[in-house]
Amino acid sequence: MAGYFITGTDTDVGKTYVSLALMQAFKSQGKLVAGMKPVSAGCNHTKSGLRNDDAVKLQREASIDVPYNIVNPYAYEPAIAPHIAAHELGDKIKLDKIAACYDVISKQSEIVIVEGAGGWLVPINDSETMADIAIRLQLPVVLVVGMRLGCLNHSLLSAASIIASGLTLAGWVANHVSGPMEKSQDNIKSLKHLIPAPLLGVIPYSANCTPENSAQQLDTAMLEY
Repeated sequence: MAGYFITGTDTDVGKTYVSLALMQAFKSQGKLVAGMKPVSAGCNHTKSGLRNDDAVKLQREASIDVPYNIVNPYAYEPAIAPHIAAHELGDKIKLDKIAACYDVISKQSEIVIVEGAGGWLVPINDSETMADIAIRLQLPVVLVVGMRLGCLNHSLLSAASIIASGLTLAGWVANHVSGPMEKSQDNIKSLKHLIPAPLLGVIPYSANCTPENSAQQLDTAMLEY
């Protein structure tokens, strides 16, 4: 079994989109794939309880049937930082529970795509961050870079922190999230030189872009599993 932790240079940079594209790519290779979003905020009330749109997409994309509460063990209604949402409810996000849910999923699949919330160092409680989830699960990390102004600084800081954590930065994806970026190719060229991990793919901005066709833009051969 192999797994990858998907993080981003910021919120709204396309982590879910890239996670789904990776799941599509691995499934096309005949792999049993599952997704997980350990912590989510901004959930909707449904007949089945609180549901996060991104977590539901990961659940549906999986090769296997995994209960929602295992895919997304910590789900909060307010669209705010998850540790603040948890605190307001008198709850605490615990790594042990996340690890137990991951173990359930990993025993049924060959590859697990675990999507973080926000960026690499978003807090999950008073002393731990999203990075601690990846460290606890001992997963190599894929960094989604939102190609927009400021991405160079955000990318290099994130990459440095991931590497400093002792985990493997398995690769990064350049995702054009808000339209064409001025000097996009020059920025990508700089990041290829400065990030010590392979560029797995470049996803263009398109209103018609889907995880299915974006899966073809990702070179999963660079990922070892």
